[in-house]
Amino acid sequence: MFKIFVALAALVAVAAAVDDYYAYPSYKFEYGVKDPHTGDHKSQWEHRDGDVVKGAYTLHEADGTERVVEYSSDKHNGFQAHVKRVGHAHHSEVYGHQGGYGGSYDHGYGHSYSKLHKYN
Repeated sequence: MFKIFVALAALVAVAAAVDDYYAYPSYKFEYGVKDPHTGDHKSQWEHRDGDVVKGAYTLHEADGTERVVEYSSDKHNGFQAHVKRVGHAHHSEVYGHQGGYGGSYDHGYGHSYSKLHKYN
């Protein structure tokens, strides 16, 4: 009798797991980070109701702008994202010695390989 009870309990557990597999997909979430020490500022939210997903995220770029991405997905339009950049880019000043062509390679300076001499 105990074996039948265990087998019946296992069968009920499997049936319950199958029912969860076909559950209607629906959720909402959001989070945000604002760390003044590292400068990490970002947030995201998302909402799903069946086959329709909508959401957005924002993050602060290194140049001082904010990237805003709004997205949606459904079975008719597929995945679509709209990206915006808010604000004006600010680039930090470069301090130190002038490198230039033939100079030293200091931090903050880019050098082009086009100025190298070609040897045949």
